[in-house]
Amino acid sequence: MNQRRNASSKSQPTKPLITKSPDISKQKGYKSQKSNFFSSEKNIFTLCLAFRIANSLLIRTYFNPDEHWQALEVAHRIVFGYGHLTWEWRKGIRSYFHPLLFAVLYKVLALFGLDTPWFMAHAPRLLQALFSAVGDLYFYRLSNAIFGNFVAKWALFSQLANWFMFFCFNRTLSNSLETVLTLVGLYYWPCMRASPSKVPLVLRKWGLAIAALACAIRPTSAITWVYVGLLELAVTRDRLKFLVLEVVPIGALVLGLSCLLDRLMYGSWVIVPLNFLKFNFLSSGGDYYGTHKWHWYFSQGFTVMLFTFLPFSIAGSIKSKCWKLSGLIAWVLIVYSIQGHKEFRFVLPMLPIALMFSGYSLSVMAKSDSDSRRKGSPNSHMKRPSKVGFAIFFLLATNIPMALYMSLVHQRGTEDVMIYLSKEAQNEKVKGILFLMPCHATPYYSTLHYDLPMRILDCSPSEEKGIPDESDHFMMDPVSFVTRMTNGSLPSHVVLFDSEEKLLRDFLISHSFTEIRRFFHAHFKVDRDLQASVVVYALAN
Repeated sequence: MNQRRNASSKSQPTKPLITKSPDISKQKGYKSQKSNFFSSEKNIFTLCLAFRIANSLLIRTYFNPDEHWQALEVAHRIVFGYGHLTWEWRKGIRSYFHPLLFAVLYKVLALFGLDTPWFMAHAPRLLQALFSAVGDLYFYRLSNAIFGNFVAKWALFSQLANWFMFFCFNRTLSNSLETVLTLVGLYYWPCMRASPSKVPLVLRKWGLAIAALACAIRPTSAITWVYVGLLELAVTRDRLKFLVLEVVPIGALVLGLSCLLDRLMYGSWVIVPLNFLKFNFLSSGGDYYGTHKWHWYFSQGFTVMLFTFLPFSIAGSIKSKCWKLSGLIAWVLIVYSIQGHKEFRFVLPMLPIALMFSGYSLSVMAKSDSDSRRKGSPNSHMKRPSKVGFAIFFLLATNIPMALYMSLVHQRGTEDVMIYLSKEAQNEKVKGILFLMPCHATPYYSTLHYDLPMRILDCSPSEEKGIPDESDHFMMDPVSFVTRMTNGSLPSHVVLFDSEEKLLRDFLISHSFTEIRRFFHAHFKVDRDLQASVVVYALAN
């Protein structure tokens, strides 16, 4: 195994890039006490896995269509032969690598006869819980490698307590897996450590392979790895060797395997990363789904994700003086801010890094409390609550209600209705379903898991800007649109939001439909009119 030369013989990069962050556990006056539990990474992984499994079972709400339509729906089609492929798969801007992970899961469920409504609804998130637990473990490892064990424990607390990580990390989004790969990859890159020269260079090859894999799954992940790669280029001695013998061959190998996989699945050669970047960056195709102000990530998006951890993260960033990690967050947020279309999940890989700084800030507070108790009288700690104790109470009191509300309550109707229809379909009570709601507002065949006719409003982007899609036409004149759409052929069930129900109730009743179920959806609107309930109408026998 190749080792870097000693510090006396290696070239030194500019100081801000390798400034060693203060290790709280090694500062004067602090006595390191590793608990038995945290001395074993097996214990840490077991804790994280148990937490993420419970986390996954507590997610009952709908967040982003891609969780179902770009992963589970595709996987369901691969294994069971039916499922809806969105326009992205016709354009070749999605890689099959991510859906195939869930296709393997579906195949195993089918082989053991476990493809029941419960397992089809929960098993994918349970698999993601396993991936998330691996991400948590490497997050702890990375924090430990940079700041020490004492900080790492507080960083892990921040990761597990943050409401958005609880709400989003276990969802079957490609961004969730990208976040896991980012945490694993950063751990293996020497430039991300406090002392790069002490990291065996062979680990960098693992870091490169994982970075390439992240880019194959999410081409925009290259934004992160360009920064890390340039940082590594600045600190490494053999730059030419790094580029020619590591970056090029490893990157080409992973890209080649990814293209070969997509060739087998698409049936023709498709360079997904190129198509993806063309649509989302060169042509601003993502703007079709809405745009935000340039400062949205700074003023709203990333701020909301951090929530009450924000002041602790800012303080930790300043106190730790780990500018390369702070620079990574700033770099990613700035580059994503250039694009008009913005979403919370795009910057999910940066959230753990910010929470690591929060862990550093909490560790400083814990050390300060420890010093105060040691310098004061034996009963001094009874006179006033500790700073870190108050901080923990504040963070838990604000994040737990937010996590539970967003995971169990807000926008749950579209998940509940598909689980209900799945059970009804298994009992042969459903013959066909028409969804009169914004496209991709519910899960689809991957949750229903029954091969029957279903119809949604299409919202594929037009080649020409300004041309309304089916969803737009429906909102302009719901009754006329549905009349033309059904053309005398009525489904057995119609699903719609209560806001559209008001416009179509008379039409549905006149065509012998009756309301059979109503599911709570949301207390407040997100980006449309308030969609308080999801309503199911059935055709009278």
